[in-house]
Amino acid sequence: MVRITKVHTGAGDTGKTSLLDGKRVGKENMRVGVYGTIDEVNSQIGVVRMELLRMNDFQFSTELDQKLSLIQQELFDIGGECSCTPGLLPPQMALIGIEQCNRLVEEMDKWLVDLEPLTSFIMPTGSAPVATMHVARTITRRAERKVCEIIAIEGENAIRTEIICYLNRLSDWLFVLGRWVSLKNNEVEVLWTPLGKR
Repeated sequence: MVRITKVHTGAGDTGKTSLLDGKRVGKENMRVGVYGTIDEVNSQIGVVRMELLRMNDFQFSTELDQKLSLIQQELFDIGGECSCTPGLLPPQMALIGIEQCNRLVEEMDKWLVDLEPLTSFIMPTGSAPVATMHVARTITRRAERKVCEIIAIEGENAIRTEIICYLNRLSDWLFVLGRWVSLKNNEVEVLWTPLGKR
């Protein structure tokens, strides 16, 4: 269990921080970049939750809030795991697995039943919840790219493949959820019109 008695330790005042295994690194370290970006995703999902709950007339906001709350918990798990190599993780640490990835797919598939296939790319816009889902989706893609950068430099065992799977599925999940909320909220999706047709 984590015990935080104060936030202002001063340990990072020289541009260094500690990874999960205790190693001191510069804050420009790629692993710090990964879990920092995952924290950005998590914060943005907090904004999504706020915007959904503000839509008092949206009948699915409580159900979706529970799903998004679980996502936030899982992102904390992933961020902690990414702060060191798999071989140095505490043996008692529970890890995100393929079952969480599969749950995201199952939820997406339920929403996709209601959605018409896309005939073009859609613009990242819409009501406040939908627009913020697009922001969360793109930050998730950035986190995925940062994970892939570490693997490219440190080797395929630097981060478990389940982490890439989860982030990849999560960005798709946010995209599909945004479309589904648009539909249920009677919004009109804005499609991309190629330059030659505008």
